[in-house]
Amino acid sequence: MPETASIPVLVVEHTSPEVLLIRISGDCLNQPLPQCIELVREASKESPAIRYLEFDTTGLHGWDSRFVALISRCITLARDHNLELRCEGLPEGVRRLLRLAQILPGRLDAHRGVVKERFLQKVGERAIARYEGTIGLFTFLGQNLLALGNLLRGQAQFRWNDALLIMEESGPRALGIVAMINFLIGLILAFVGATELSRFGASIYVADLVGIAAVRETGSIMTGIILCGRTGAAFAAQLGTMRVNEEINALETFGISPMEFLVLPRMIALILMMPFLCVFANFITMVGGFSVSATVLNVTPEIYWNRTIEAIHLNSFLLGIVKGSFFGFLVAYTGCLRGMQSGYTAAAVGEAATRAVVAGISAIIASDGIFAVLCNALHI
Repeated sequence: MPETASIPVLVVEHTSPEVLLIRISGDCLNQPLPQCIELVREASKESPAIRYLEFDTTGLHGWDSRFVALISRCITLARDHNLELRCEGLPEGVRRLLRLAQILPGRLDAHRGVVKERFLQKVGERAIARYEGTIGLFTFLGQNLLALGNLLRGQAQFRWNDALLIMEESGPRALGIVAMINFLIGLILAFVGATELSRFGASIYVADLVGIAAVRETGSIMTGIILCGRTGAAFAAQLGTMRVNEEINALETFGISPMEFLVLPRMIALILMMPFLCVFANFITMVGGFSVSATVLNVTPEIYWNRTIEAIHLNSFLLGIVKGSFFGFLVAYTGCLRGMQSGYTAAAVGEAATRAVVAGISAIIASDGIFAVLCNALHI
């Protein structure tokens, strides 16, 4: 008897000409009801006068999600045949789930509406994203200034050991790539200058060209771009990974400011190291120009370096140092900003590193144009 009672049974009957009753009994837990939808469909076709669909589950001992899905299909069938549904005979839990499913906005014409609103929706979403991004940018800048103020007052949660370690990674360990790129830049400038100036018998001014270009423009710009791809991306990836691993949330839980403990050491380290890297890059660029002058133009080392020293003024040298420090700030700022804004997935960390590089290079080029306009206006 228990085994017979546990078998689910479904009966479709007409309690009146307008009412179709689905009577379900037995144990429906993990057991399907065979041919349920077919029975209901056939019964509705046989009696076109049916207007109501009712359920009777007084003999039901157990049910699961498959039973709810079955009832949902019966409801869909009733709607297709314009039948009014009466769910009073269903278990209370099933009725709650059905009400929850009806609340969700899953309509058949939803995709069509999204297609019609896609353009305006994209414009609005991008405008909101740009606005929020601008607010986040200035908010992050304000938080950095507050952290710097706490450091100057000696109240920041700041460790110089961390800053020195970051200075080593972003400074001495970057000398190789900085030297290679700037040496090639010096070669290119010297070759271009030699080709053009030799037409007028002024090949000796290749030293002036390379020296002035190095200290005013190429040394700081190329070093900033190199560090943007090397160090800025590393900052974004490090902070993004710490966010994924909940390390930043753990610091906040213990009352440690991530801005003072993580961001500020990176900012200070890169700002302090950029002037030295720029001086090194300037020298390497001049060495590259000298190698071309010595081999192609047969210029002696004494003449080349004398011309270089005479061409470079203190204002030009200091301008390059100031620009380099500012570019270092931009690289650290964009890298830390994108890292702190990273999501909580591995893909989000990679996206944060990419966005840090793009934003850093764009900021360097744009700010260099502003420096050029200001220097022209101030006759520097």
